[in-house]
Amino acid sequence: MFERSGVVVERAAGCTVLHVDMDAFFASVEVRRDPSLAGRPVIVGGAGNRGVVTSATYEARAYGVHSAMPTPRALRLCPTAVVVPGDMALYAEVSRGVMAVFRTITPLVEPLSLDEAFLDVSGAGRRLGDAVDVAELVRARVFDEQGITCSVGVAGSKFVAKLASTRSKPDGLMVVRPPEVMDFLHPLPVGALWGVGAKTEELLVRLGLRTVGDLAHVPARTLQRALGHAAGSHLHELAWGRDPRRVVPDEPEKSTGAEETFGTDVDDPVVIHRELLHLSERTAGRLRSTGYVARTITLKVRFSDFHTITRSRTLKTPTDVAQDLYDTARDLFDGLGLDRARIRLVGVRAEGLADVDTTPTQLVLGAREHGRRDAELAADRAARRFGAGAVRPATLLRRDGVVGRSQAVPRPDRPDVRRIGG
Repeated sequence: MFERSGVVVERAAGCTVLHVDMDAFFASVEVRRDPSLAGRPVIVGGAGNRGVVTSATYEARAYGVHSAMPTPRALRLCPTAVVVPGDMALYAEVSRGVMAVFRTITPLVEPLSLDEAFLDVSGAGRRLGDAVDVAELVRARVFDEQGITCSVGVAGSKFVAKLASTRSKPDGLMVVRPPEVMDFLHPLPVGALWGVGAKTEELLVRLGLRTVGDLAHVPARTLQRALGHAAGSHLHELAWGRDPRRVVPDEPEKSTGAEETFGTDVDDPVVIHRELLHLSERTAGRLRSTGYVARTITLKVRFSDFHTITRSRTLKTPTDVAQDLYDTARDLFDGLGLDRARIRLVGVRAEGLADVDTTPTQLVLGAREHGRRDAELAADRAARRFGAGAVRPATLLRRDGVVGRSQAVPRPDRPDVRRIGG
């Protein structure tokens, strides 16, 4: 077994799959943008009473902070943490740079999210060396070109490679060769297996199955009776390291969107419309930053009792224009006829995505040659230069009462916002 950054070293015979995972991606990008945050506990997420942590540096994680944790709890655990609201357009831009690095090494890149991907490097050996050499090259180039670190797992299958990258964090490299899989896998807790969530783990522990090795030695039929045929068979195969899935390059993105939880439940349509505009701006910015247009717009509404509904509409012409998204989302909301119902959360999602370069543009009789999209592209350029929110609709200047609004870390390009904690 090979490790780097504390990890064991041997060459990678029989290993062709890499799982590359950025370390605390959103938080690391914020530290890259503002080097004064280096070495400090940084939290990316909403700063209000209902704010949620989306990313945290390892300095913050040392206090027990983790993603999906309510921000108030995170700040109780780590009062000196710096909270920043996040900038998805910037994270998408850095992600594109990272994925571009991967594709110069192998065309077989399967992104899982903005910050992780599988690479099949079986064809790179003659040019770049074995999988260890390739993994070291990936780590060096990501750091040199993007200024952030990543952890890499190398194995003969996707499942084991992903586990190895997790075990090597942060800024590490682990190789698990085929003869070593059982020794690596069986001591792990059953929760390490894909498909084992909190409830399934609780059930397995009640059955006395605490480690992957425990589960591996239970007959498949017993697992099928306890968990269902599909889940039982799946976990039995993984427990023996069997994962035949191949790396599927360039899995197309299916949707993108944004949602916001109100600081207190809201029943004012004006406030809700304003939030829908803000979410439409964010979603359209993500579409433009990734080169997509959307054909279907989905509205999400969660009420004070946590009951949630969605409504969708398919457009005649795909779009990446915030005004189009907002007009659709607002019409969907108004069509609900909620009559001052108290609302906890609203969301806007763009679906049915297509590459903007391959989508024909529909000309509208009498339309101006330059319109709303040109204005939004200009706003994108201003945001890249002066920071997120540098240009926005005047309506949003009156927006308040929503999580993550004004409490944030000051940045070199945003001197007007303030710092939370130390």
